[in-house]
Amino acid sequence: MFGLDGKVAAITGATRGIGKSMAIALAKAGATVALLQRNPNDETVKKEIESIGQKCIIIPCDMENLNQVRDAIPTIVHSLGKIDILVNNAGIQRRSPSVSFSEQDWDDVIQVNLKSVWILCQEAGKYMVPQRKGKIINMASLLSFQGGFTVPAYAAAKGGVAQLTKALSNEWAKENVNVNAIVPGYIATDMNEALIHDETRSRQILERIPAGRWGKPEDFMGTVIFLASEASNYIHGHLLAVDGGWLGR
Repeated sequence: MFGLDGKVAAITGATRGIGKSMAIALAKAGATVALLQRNPNDETVKKEIESIGQKCIIIPCDMENLNQVRDAIPTIVHSLGKIDILVNNAGIQRRSPSVSFSEQDWDDVIQVNLKSVWILCQEAGKYMVPQRKGKIINMASLLSFQGGFTVPAYAAAKGGVAQLTKALSNEWAKENVNVNAIVPGYIATDMNEALIHDETRSRQILERIPAGRWGKPEDFMGTVIFLASEASNYIHGHLLAVDGGWLGR
């Protein structure tokens, strides 16, 4: 039920952190993995996947380059024959008080965190809907539900990802294409370094997490396999929180 043998999975933002853990998890479950990454010369994750006996290819794809984003899914299908699973994990962050938040920072965050996700979903849907089978997993955020502080573009983008996930699931559920999202809580990754090193804010965050610890990238390995596998066939438009209980508090 949880096996991915014979499946082709594409994932963005997998060179480190949560994305790397999810890419390795997909491979361990049996999937061939296509890594969509900005630096095609970084083969660290590719070699790790190959070391466990799974095929892996790298597709050059900078999320700020719309031509590369649009071409990524057709390139995967041309190279591997199909696409069964898409994981939209890549994302960036910009922090600034809203009154001084620059238009360029706004555009960059919306481009990478929302528009590129839409394009990849749309391109994957062009193959998954006709074949009446597929799994799309987007990465939402606690800020899909909450406003956060000094991250207006990120909050807007992740709110958009949540609604995009629901909108696509409404259209594609009848086509046996599952569109769901993972909602990470506060995870110890590079993106959260500023928070981790802010002693007061880090303490406040930790005090509010019922599990009593920040999350780890490894906490997403089982989650992504579940949503990518046959085990989640009747789950559509769901935002699955992996947050140590944050949203339930």
